[in-house]
Amino acid sequence: MKAIVLVNGEPYRGVIDCAGATVYCCDGAYDWAKGRVRIDVNLGDYDSLSYLPDPPPAEIYPSEKNYTDGELALMRALSAGADEVEFYGGGGGREDHFLGNLHLLYAACRHGVHASMITNHATIFAADGLVSLDKIAGRTISIVPFGGEAHIMESGGFYYPLPGKFVYGSTLGISNVVTAEHAFFRTEGCVLVFVDKEV
Repeated sequence: MKAIVLVNGEPYRGVIDCAGATVYCCDGAYDWAKGRVRIDVNLGDYDSLSYLPDPPPAEIYPSEKNYTDGELALMRALSAGADEVEFYGGGGGREDHFLGNLHLLYAACRHGVHASMITNHATIFAADGLVSLDKIAGRTISIVPFGGEAHIMESGGFYYPLPGKFVYGSTLGISNVVTAEHAFFRTEGCVLVFVDKEV
């Protein structure tokens, strides 16, 4: 089951294919998503939206809560059995929320669920294990450890060979280039992968 989560950061300008997915819209994301994307579930505390959306939320969360609206949506999606999650609108805006959204990718990865955040500039996902990157030759890619060191067990298809270890707190891994139609690496330890969009 695929879930799409719309969050209230930089409005996503591209087309969102929601066929076969359950679409969760978080609070103020409704302003940029309404009329553009089919919305199945609206949720949040509605401190960023001055009116109630359609369809109306089944529950309005208190504004003083422990989780962001994006995390609430992720928890709902995982509870419903989602095995793939795409976030839109998670880039730009407040930097603290952007960092929080990266943590949601990490949380999904720890649950064994592939999650990606598609922004106007890149696709970002968390990974631990084998990562295959197909049909993106020539694209800029950055691989950074997230939560601690990451050991690269094998890799191929990159302009700069991947090191044996990515050290947390270092920028090694920023701005590499995919050189093969099939690039890959295997990591022990979580990494964030940033694939720049074609310009």
